[in-house]
Amino acid sequence: MWRILRWTAAAAAALLVAGCGGGSSDRGGNEGKGADTAPPSASSASPPSGDLPSSLTSQRLDWHRCMGTGGAAAPGDDWRCATLKVPLDWARPKGATIGLALIRAQATGRDRIGSLLFNFGGPGGSGVSMMPYYGSTASSLRERYDLVSWDPRGVGASEGIRCRADREIQAAEDVDATPDTPAEEKAYFQDVTDFGKGCQKAAGRLLAHVSTTDTARDMDLMRQVLGDARMHYFGISYGTELGGVYAHLFPERVGRLILDAVVDPTADTVGHAENQARGFQRALDDYLKSTGQDPELGSRKIAALLKRIDARPLPTSSGRKLTQTLAVTGIVLPLYSESSWPRLTAALKSAQAGDGSQLLALADDYNERDSSGRYGTTSHSQRAISCLDDKQRPTLAETKRRLAEFERISPVFGDFLGWDTAGWCHGWPIPGQFDTPAVGAPGAAPILLVGNTGDPATPYEGARRMADELGKGVGVELTWKGEGHGAYGNGSDCVDSTVNAYLLKGTVPKDGTVCS
Repeated sequence: MWRILRWTAAAAAALLVAGCGGGSSDRGGNEGKGADTAPPSASSASPPSGDLPSSLTSQRLDWHRCMGTGGAAAPGDDWRCATLKVPLDWARPKGATIGLALIRAQATGRDRIGSLLFNFGGPGGSGVSMMPYYGSTASSLRERYDLVSWDPRGVGASEGIRCRADREIQAAEDVDATPDTPAEEKAYFQDVTDFGKGCQKAAGRLLAHVSTTDTARDMDLMRQVLGDARMHYFGISYGTELGGVYAHLFPERVGRLILDAVVDPTADTVGHAENQARGFQRALDDYLKSTGQDPELGSRKIAALLKRIDARPLPTSSGRKLTQTLAVTGIVLPLYSESSWPRLTAALKSAQAGDGSQLLALADDYNERDSSGRYGTTSHSQRAISCLDDKQRPTLAETKRRLAEFERISPVFGDFLGWDTAGWCHGWPIPGQFDTPAVGAPGAAPILLVGNTGDPATPYEGARRMADELGKGVGVELTWKGEGHGAYGNGSDCVDSTVNAYLLKGTVPKDGTVCS
């Protein structure tokens, strides 16, 4: 099935570099992954019962040289890795534990503030892999902070969930994500059901304990073990939702929090899909304008191309076919960064001429497929986390009633995002926890929110809505009139200096500040 355009930093899993090896578990045997295939019930929303045992709060992290993963080299001598033990079930904090993989580069200056935790988005993105890649962007912050990231539970080296083998993933790419016939609808929903069953079989008990709330509680234990009195945090994309949930749970422990590329916390499953339809169409319009095309006519031309590909997939130099689903995925990726727009131009021109090779290469980058046919597992963790979070399960009939509105919002992306609302969590073996996350944090220290007017995946309106939900005097909005997903480190001296002043000096800008 086609993956929903969820929130991931830079949208470039292919750019992730080497990370830490091996999150560990002290659960023993097969308790957890692969065990207990009967549907468990999610208890993540329950508050911890009793105090945490000293075996967790007093654990000493064994920082050691990081290992290379996925065929990539180790990240270098500045980076060290460790494993943090956390409860499998936060409602039973004295029970079984799992291991979370961490990575850290220590502060270079003498006037150290503490640790600065990073979450780069997803859900399902590996912080252990991304942090060294992002280290140069955050180099000025390292003067006063230890730069720390981790693979959240169910991700990568932290009990990462893998629901399908590579051959099954490739076969699923042929499933039409915008079915036109009863037979295609049946195949579409069967594929979704099979994916959920694969996740359940692979993850076992863990599948009920990978929610955003679980991870926010993990963060607070991490803060305590790292020795910080307050949480200093940099969340990007989905990481902004995680930061909002943390602030809601622990408002008195909020230190300096940056939320960049802000998720709209007031939107439910359908609302997020509509937001992204608007966001990606807006980014596509800006791209088309940059090439001298009329956005409406250009979008119609691309929509017509996609319909032709739906009827007859394009040949590629690899021998694989470019399906309509893969073509849309290939268009999505370069919209995350303005620097990739020339690559989109070349790929569309080639596809119009009958060759799908370049769009397929873009889709493979997005889907984390390497040249040997191996796939990454970000989308597996992504669905496991988001379907445990999201309570809403739109039916086929409800989705069909909304398709016309989705297509009105975006003639290119609307149909795909509309269908995805029905398919993403269809038949998921565990109920979701909420319609929208609770992020209200009265009494918390000011939290800086950075919205980008040209952001396709997390449209900039989300920053204002997050600010309002956090509460008066807590959410402080900074707007950048730019392009691409995220703002910090993307070429705006105004954004970078404002964020740096907040994190390094505690200087809070005026709410509503705009960087042109």
